[in-house]
Amino acid sequence: MFIRRESFSQYIRLYPLVSTLLAINILVFIVTGLPFQGSQQLYYTGMGINYMISEGEWWRLITPMFLHAGLMHLLFNMFSLFIFGPELERVAGKARFLTIYLLSGVFANIAYFFLGNDLIPHVGASGAIFGIFGAFGALVYYTKNAFPQLRQIIVPIIVISVIMTFLQPGVNVIGHIAGLIVGFIIGLSYFHPKRIISWR
Repeated sequence: MFIRRESFSQYIRLYPLVSTLLAINILVFIVTGLPFQGSQQLYYTGMGINYMISEGEWWRLITPMFLHAGLMHLLFNMFSLFIFGPELERVAGKARFLTIYLLSGVFANIAYFFLGNDLIPHVGASGAIFGIFGAFGALVYYTKNAFPQLRQIIVPIIVISVIMTFLQPGVNVIGHIAGLIVGFIIGLSYFHPKRIISWR
C-alpha cells in the first residue's frame, strides 16, 4: 500500500501534486542554502516569527511550510511526503489532497502563532505532513475493519509520531498536533461514508 514501485516518470505522472510539492521544497532548500546574502535573506523573510506576524507579515503563516532548518529536517519530511502522499492524493483526489496538505500546514502555523513563543522562529512542512496522517486517521475511523492493512500501518505511525514529537528536542509540538487535528477534521468531511472512494 505504501511501498512505492513506480518508476520516476510514472511517479510524476500518477502523483503530480506530491511530485510538485517535493520539487518545491527541495528547490527552496537548495536556493536558501546557497552562500549568498539574498538566499539567507529569503530564508529569514519566510520563517515563522510570531511577533513579526503580529506586525503584519502575514505571509509567515504560509511560507514556513516550504522551508527547512537542515538536510535531515528536509529529508525526514520529504520522505514522509514521498511515501504517504501518493496514496492520499489517489484516494482523496488532487484538489482535496492539496486542501488537506495546505490547510493543515497553515493552521499548524496559526496555532503556533496563538500558542507558541513569540521569539522562537519555526520552519518545516511537519504540520502538513501530520495533516496527511490525520486524514488517514479519519479514513481509518470511517472504514473501521474494512481495510485492516491500512489500520495496522497508520495507527502505529500516528502514535509513534505523536510520542516522538514530545520526546525530541526542538520540535514544534504545537504545529505537529494542530496539523494532525486539522487533517483529521478535514478527513472526516472528505471521507464520510457517502463520499468514500473505493480503496485499491
